[in-house]
Amino acid sequence: MFTVISTARVYPPNEETLLDTRTVPGELKWAASPTEGGWEEVSIMDEKNVPIRTYQVCNVMEPSQSNWLRTDWIPRSGAQRIYVEIKFTLRDCNSLPGVTGTCKETFNLYYYESNNDREHYIRESNFLKIDTVAADESFTQVDIGDRIMKLNTEVRDVKVTTRKGFYLAFQDVGACIALVSVRVFYKTCPLTVRNLATFPDTNTGADTSSLVEVRGSCVNQSEEREEPKMYCGADGEWLVPIGGCVCNLGYEERSGVCQACTVGFNRAVSTDRACSKCPPHSHSEKEGAAVCDCNPGYYRSESDPASMPCTQPPSAPQQLISEVNETSVVLEWSAPLRLGGRSDISYSVDSLKGPLGAQLCLPCSQDVLFSPQQSGLRATRVCVSELQAHTRYTFTILARNGVSQGHSAGAGQSVSVTLTTNQAAPSPVTSIQAGDVTRHGVSLAWQQPDRPNGVILEYEVKYYEKDQKESSYRIMKTASRSADITGLSPLTVYLYQVRARTAAGYGEFSGPLEFSTNSDPLPLIGDAASSTLLLLSISGGVILLLTSTAVFIISRRRGKYSQAKQDSEEEKHLNPGVRIYVDPFTYEDPDQAVHEFAKEIDATYIHIEKVIGIGEFGEVCSGRLRLQGKREIYVAIKSLKAAYSNKQRQDFLSEASIMGQFDHPNIIRLEGVVTRCKPVMIITEYMENGSLDAFLRKHDGHFTVIQLVGMLRGIASGMKYLSDMSYVHRDLAARNILVNSNLVCKVSDFGLSRVLQEDPENAYTTRVTGTYHSPGGKIPIRWTSPEAIAYRKFTPSSDTWSYGVVMWEVMSYGERPYWDMSNQDVIKAIDEGYRLPPPMDCPVCLHQLMLDCWQTERTHRPSFTQILNMLDKLIRNPTTTLRRTGGDRPVPSLLEPVGGPEFVSVWSAEDCLQAIGMGMYRDTLTTAGYTSPDSLLTLTHQ
Repeated sequence: MFTVISTARVYPPNEETLLDTRTVPGELKWAASPTEGGWEEVSIMDEKNVPIRTYQVCNVMEPSQSNWLRTDWIPRSGAQRIYVEIKFTLRDCNSLPGVTGTCKETFNLYYYESNNDREHYIRESNFLKIDTVAADESFTQVDIGDRIMKLNTEVRDVKVTTRKGFYLAFQDVGACIALVSVRVFYKTCPLTVRNLATFPDTNTGADTSSLVEVRGSCVNQSEEREEPKMYCGADGEWLVPIGGCVCNLGYEERSGVCQACTVGFNRAVSTDRACSKCPPHSHSEKEGAAVCDCNPGYYRSESDPASMPCTQPPSAPQQLISEVNETSVVLEWSAPLRLGGRSDISYSVDSLKGPLGAQLCLPCSQDVLFSPQQSGLRATRVCVSELQAHTRYTFTILARNGVSQGHSAGAGQSVSVTLTTNQAAPSPVTSIQAGDVTRHGVSLAWQQPDRPNGVILEYEVKYYEKDQKESSYRIMKTASRSADITGLSPLTVYLYQVRARTAAGYGEFSGPLEFSTNSDPLPLIGDAASSTLLLLSISGGVILLLTSTAVFIISRRRGKYSQAKQDSEEEKHLNPGVRIYVDPFTYEDPDQAVHEFAKEIDATYIHIEKVIGIGEFGEVCSGRLRLQGKREIYVAIKSLKAAYSNKQRQDFLSEASIMGQFDHPNIIRLEGVVTRCKPVMIITEYMENGSLDAFLRKHDGHFTVIQLVGMLRGIASGMKYLSDMSYVHRDLAARNILVNSNLVCKVSDFGLSRVLQEDPENAYTTRVTGTYHSPGGKIPIRWTSPEAIAYRKFTPSSDTWSYGVVMWEVMSYGERPYWDMSNQDVIKAIDEGYRLPPPMDCPVCLHQLMLDCWQTERTHRPSFTQILNMLDKLIRNPTTTLRRTGGDRPVPSLLEPVGGPEFVSVWSAEDCLQAIGMGMYRDTLTTAGYTSPDSLLTLTHQ
């Protein structure tokens, strides 16, 4: 017995064994031929003393040996190529004496394919040779003595694809050989998982270079991302993985399998490799959660990814501020304090309207305009226009984000403000129609504006010749919706425009209506007309006109203002919609008047910044006011000193009771009062440039005449408003006009009590002579009309006198009226008929307007309506009306009585012809060179 040295090993996982003689229990009983003297089955002990069955043959002495040994039938089990591993020992022929020529050191390996094992006898000729196997090492007699033989291992492969199984055969041709073991196997690509796809055991291909394509199947809880495929190589290795699978949502890949996400985690996106913790404000209660549910009170929108935190609707917008401008409202607000964790916030505006005092509100009409839009706003500002005047509106600003829709948590996301629109000018007049058309006139009619915005007080018709465009036009006013225009030229195209006026002012003009007058039947000069008769008519008419002009102008001037004033008074009675001033001193309880006309302000809303002056009753400060729902504004704050009497408190608050009744851009605006805590305060708008007289002195010579006239126009507009309300100011002076940063002048100082200073240049006096003393208070002598000084007769006409002095102050840049004259001298000079001369570079027309305001007879003074109209004409035509200054003609001086020649307006040739009823010859005479009244007197027959 000898020992075979071999290396024990575990077979690779990619090899499937079909036969292994070392593992076969008992005898092999393979078929041998010849049955005697050939292969012999022998048991030997391996290195572990385990008996194994071997086959041996050693017929080396006899020539031409052909000993066959055939295995039992081996099923191929789907193998396409089998491998035969032979472990054997071989005797070196050189160690055997006398065997030269008969001893071999090789043997042959054959195979035969068969479908079954019933073929007990197989002819050798049916076998196909696989290979001749030679030994790498052989043993000698010495090795036998040491009982150690050298083991050879050879592997051969062959393709078997035609039958279900096969036989192997070993042919000995004269060697001394022992088959220690025979193992038959085939190679497979073993079961594996790649990219979450399972690939089963797969037999290799029949050829050594073949690749077998295998489609994998996704592991549990996964799905195909791309069809998984791999190729099984001939050596049993997987090659070229393609595609793969991904775990289902709620599962993650762990060790090649998909395992459920644990509680509190989720996997919502297939591209995520692993489960992630639930986003903020969400949770999962079970394993395998694809999406975490939102916590109560939190939501996701349909477009939100599942990985996004759950969010909330926003809270209400903050600090809603409304600013009313007639029939427009600007709404501004701040972003909500809580955005809900989102950035897609937007705003929408809902609006309701209702008449004042009504309980129910209706949605606003579609005519209301929202700029930039009503919903989907990203900015925190919107302008609402085309509202109705004197109407209550409620505006609600709603904040939304992606989770607001359909959630009850969206309640309370809005903030509202209720306000009332102001009076506003009417909308343009529409539908103008022309009725009867004659040679010199036309009848017009029109409809009321779509939005009158109040009571229509009058209509204004503007008309002008088309060829002259709008540079020269005429105005006609009427209280009805029709007008008869006369004095037109025949066969001439005119353009007509109409606008309406309410207490808030004029609206815009309508679009122009174009219409032509009829032709004139009278012949022109030279067409069978008597030139002599024409000349006599013109000459006589002009002479008569010029000789009567002085009388006409004087009587007209003295009567026109009183007639206009009478018309103004009648208009006031015909238009009951105009508000009338209520004297607060008629109230038994002064606090009742204050609370009726002034708004009470919480003192905590006021922030005082600095003292800007000292008033009669206490300090005057500047500061800021921030009312709830309103924008912070700068204000002036008048405070009542601590040790005050009831009379002082009443006098102090009376000014607020007066101001609270006024609403005009040229009247100082009252913001409110503080009466329920100390100190008592009056809050007004802040005027940055202070009093007008000081402002003009500071900027002496810095303004154009047009700018100065614009300031006067603003003061006149404010005084007209006060006059229309039947309020008499009594102390109109430049020091009581305040100027803001935009150079807008506003009338102020409505208190009835005046401070008496020690300054000898004080503007007020309490006693001059017995005639001028009055227990009713103190009088600003230099600004007061003679009748007010003498008889305490204060009327709108006395305010007109004061306005003339203000005009003088403005044009002289804040110079003191009457300079250093004493109050007594001023009263005496005025009584004797002296008036202030024109300031330097003052246009003639402006000084003439001052003189008109200083007429001794108060009924001859112009009303503020007339003053305003005249200033508007000056502003519209500045080059012709404001060009001449006081240096162009003699003017009355302070020492020259005004009782001399009246100021006569310059008449044109057109005016003369119109006055004598011959206006139709204007163009013909103008072409001939007759352009002035004097030239008309030079007309001859030629």
